[in-house]
Order: sequence, then C-alpha cells, then structure tokens
Amino acid sequence: MEGKGAAVRATAAALCALLASACATLPDISQSRSPCQLEPGGWCGFVRDAAVEAWPYAVASTNAYTGDDDLFAKPGRVLQRIEHLPIAPEDAGKGFSYELFNQYAPGSGSDAARKPVARVLAFRGTDFKGLSDIFFGTLRNDQIELALRYFDAERARLGNDLPWVVVGHSLGGALATEVSNAHPEVRAFLFNTSPFYRDEVRANALRRTVFNERGEFLRRFARSSEPPAANVFTINCEPRKGSITKHKVRPLADCITWIAAYASRDAFEVMKANGITKPFVECGPEDKPHPGPGTKPDEPCIHNSLREPKGKRK
Repeated sequence: MEGKGAAVRATAAALCALLASACATLPDISQSRSPCQLEPGGWCGFVRDAAVEAWPYAVASTNAYTGDDDLFAKPGRVLQRIEHLPIAPEDAGKGFSYELFNQYAPGSGSDAARKPVARVLAFRGTDFKGLSDIFFGTLRNDQIELALRYFDAERARLGNDLPWVVVGHSLGGALATEVSNAHPEVRAFLFNTSPFYRDEVRANALRRTVFNERGEFLRRFARSSEPPAANVFTINCEPRKGSITKHKVRPLADCITWIAAYASRDAFEVMKANGITKPFVECGPEDKPHPGPGTKPDEPCIHNSLREPKGKRK
C-alpha cells in the first residue's frame, strides 16, 4: 500500500502546480517498445542501460523523504547513508532537507576493504507537513540558495577526492538541477522533477539524467519557457494510474530498479529484498517473478496495453 506520506506529497505537489504563474509542456523522449519485444522484459537496451546507472539514485531520492512510510527499508549494499551536517532550524523551517550517501562499486558488497566511489547528496522533494516548501521552494528561491550553500559546505567538509552526484524527486530534482548548473562537473539524476527551476543557461546537458513517468502531472507546468538540457527517459510503467499517483517517487523507483535487475545483480537483490513487483506495462501476469540478470527471452514480451483481448484474437 502507498504510505500516507507519499499521498500527502502528491497533494502538496498539486498545490505547487496550481500556484505557478506560467505553464508549458515539456518535451520528452518516448520509448518505442515495438522494436524491443525480443529484449529482456520488452525494455529497449538504452532504457535498461540507463536504469542500471540510475537505480541507486532513485533509491536515494526515495529515502531522502526521511520519516515517510514508503521508503526502501533495505536499500542494498551499493548505498550507505552517512551523517550530514546539521540543518539550521531556520533552514529546516523553510522545508529544506537532504540525505547523504556513500556509493560503492557494483558487486563490491562482500569486500570488507571496499572504498566508496562517489558521494551522493539527495534533496528531499515537497513535504506536506506544512506549506513551507510551496512558499520557499516554488514561489521563492530560498531553497535553491540553501541547496547551493549546503552542497558547498558538505563538499568542503568531506573533500573533493570523490565524484559528487546530486539527485532528487520533484522539488528535490529542481534543487539538484540548480546545483548541477552551478557546478558543471557534478552529475545529476532527477526523477519526475519539478519544472520550477530558474531560467538560466545550462551547458552541461550530458551530465544530467531525468526519468519521468509518462503522464505524471508536473510535466504540464513550468516557471521557464525551456526545460534544463538533459538526457530524458520517459517510461510508461503504470498506464492505469492517475497523473497525481504517477508523480510519486516510490513507484517510479520500483520500476527503474525492476528494469535494472535485468542486468544488475545489486538491483536484483534490492528488488527481492523490498518486495518489488512487476510493472503493469510489462508482459506477463501481475505476480510474474523477475527472471534475474542475463536472462534472454524465448518469446516476444509485448506491452500489456498493446495485447488484444482474448475474444478478439484470431
């Protein structure tokens, strides 16, 4: 069941959209599934490759909502949460929050001597415990300034010996975009990201990756006339769901992890440990078990929405 925290986040995001002063339709890159029916899960290779890279960041973005009841209880061995700097009460009062993780190399979980390969800062998205996120994160730029300041402080504290990655969902994605824009060397991974970013030149497009669920409602809104340049993957995991439900981070993270599990043993273990089930759009019954990494299909995997009802088949 979806947690109460996830439900109220979606409501808060809806309020943010209604308060926005301008609207625009953001372009995306659509996955064409027809040529990929003979690939694992029916997912095209470029989508699987992107999911393998992005799934730890989707998990981190989910777990940035500290205290919610739909987090990944078992985030796996690729990520390890570490303590972040204390957030000043006046900054927390503006709705600002984040989590910090060490990231480790794939398949290194059993290595006692392993060292982190990157540091991941995950910004929390909109929290409906108050209206502070809407005011300070959407209508004003306070949270943007806080994101830049705390990122600089964390990097000064922990050093720049490892690559830094900033990630986030919804409003958290907009904050990660701003940090990426200010620091072109920093990678950014964004999930159903809020379009309420500042309109500035963004030259480091190839260092930003966006995953959106097709039909989620924030794509209809924007503060600026153009979206930030990025590699954008639009996937259609749950075509039955409404646009507000599609905006939630946990279902999107589940779907990305499921897709990644066709090639990543770490993602497969996280998928099993957290009880992630098959996305509706993938072929097979709803209780279809994941076949695991390296599996080659022996028959076409056709998008469920493209299947003809049994009575109409010839």
